[in-house]
Amino acid sequence: MRTALILLLLLALASVPGSVIPQEDVDAYAVTAWKSQHPDLTPYYESLQMFSVYDSFWFSAIYLLLMVSLVGCIIPRLRVYWRGIRAQPPRTPRNLARLPEWREEWVRATPQEALDEAMATLRRRRFRVRRLDGSIAAERGYLREAGNLVFHTAIIVVLVAFAYGKLFGYTGAVAVVEGSTFTNSSSQYDEFVPGSLFAPDRLDPFALDVDDFDADFLTNGPQAGQPVHFAAEVTYRTGFGQQEVVDEATVEVNHPLRIGDTDVYLVGHGYAPRVTVTDGAGDVAYSGPTIFLPENGNFRSFGVIKAPDASPVSLAFEGQFFPTYGFTMETGPFSTFPQPANPALSMLAYRGDLGLDSGESQSVYALDKSGLATFTKPDGRDFRVDLPLGETVELPEGAGSITFDGLDRFARFQVSQSPGDPVALLGVLLATTGLVASLYVRPQRIWVKTHGGSGATVVEVAGLDRGRSGGVAREIDRLTRQLNRPTETGGPS
Repeated sequence: MRTALILLLLLALASVPGSVIPQEDVDAYAVTAWKSQHPDLTPYYESLQMFSVYDSFWFSAIYLLLMVSLVGCIIPRLRVYWRGIRAQPPRTPRNLARLPEWREEWVRATPQEALDEAMATLRRRRFRVRRLDGSIAAERGYLREAGNLVFHTAIIVVLVAFAYGKLFGYTGAVAVVEGSTFTNSSSQYDEFVPGSLFAPDRLDPFALDVDDFDADFLTNGPQAGQPVHFAAEVTYRTGFGQQEVVDEATVEVNHPLRIGDTDVYLVGHGYAPRVTVTDGAGDVAYSGPTIFLPENGNFRSFGVIKAPDASPVSLAFEGQFFPTYGFTMETGPFSTFPQPANPALSMLAYRGDLGLDSGESQSVYALDKSGLATFTKPDGRDFRVDLPLGETVELPEGAGSITFDGLDRFARFQVSQSPGDPVALLGVLLATTGLVASLYVRPQRIWVKTHGGSGATVVEVAGLDRGRSGGVAREIDRLTRQLNRPTETGGPS
């Protein structure tokens, strides 16, 4: 039992990094940003699997050891409890006066009548009663140990349900721009982490349109800039053809959307500037919204724009977006507020081979610069595109131009399917029931012994309260009141 408690504490402590450090299966963008901000710590964190805590070898080891320990704890206790619940209450001690709670009364009844009355009263109070020669032994509170066993068994149920969900479920993440549609297929996800036994046909068929995204921030006081509320207004479609069902919903933090067996959580948001890139021939090489990933609370965001079809050479841009642009000579450009009061882009422009034809997968949020060169100013410095909303910047040497056309928001969703959740919920309910029983059920033992003849009988009542709640004293007092009214409070010495 001590080992199980220590492992349970270790499991709780091991979960802390998963809450503090960004996790790849929850928010890969945040992981990328964290790595860029902490390049020295990143190799150590990766070696310890800190970006995937719940799949790490050390978390799994604690998890499995806890399972083994709980099973090894429960099985012996089940055998002991089975013998205990079938056993009769223990025999009456020889000297009841030595017990913590003891009463002695003279009653107008024969010993047989006194024992019969005590036996009936105790049974009404849900005691298990054993009749002995000249005494009664009674006991109750067997459900306390049952509650302990149910609680520990429920923990195993929760752990098994968690493992089952990991094996047969999946977790994915996707960013959807306002006015765009997400279709629930593995190729549509930005990150998709299936369980080792997950089957692709378990994906619920649906499409999700982000109609609007609303975000509010505090504008005054010391907490200015902190988010107050953000929500995505969505339309989702399930089924096909004549069976298609269209419905609307609002997805908020801690208020996920349930579609079939799939949960859609709102986990983040940001901005997607709409830009148009023209090449040296005057043709549009790229146009549309581009997601920029937030880097701080004021939504300074990082992003990459790629125009591989530009002529005569491919173009690319890498830099930052500022919702409310500010600038000082000491800090350079920065965002003063998360709302888009003065949006602007500040990026470096590149030309050359983007590396898209190498056959290797490439993130849309990263730029392979091995085959690229920056544009330069006449003085030899890098050419930087500083672009307010609605403005156009011409690239050097007639290579083209870039225009900041508008600004959209995007919502980031975590989509998951955990088939073990109903079983886990059942385990939690069982654990709560067992815990309540173990806390409030008090094992109690009461013995009744009689002395005397036919006219008046001395009745001794004593008890033990294993829970130390004082309840056995109240039961003894209640029992003595149920017996015949005493003739006197004592007897001859």
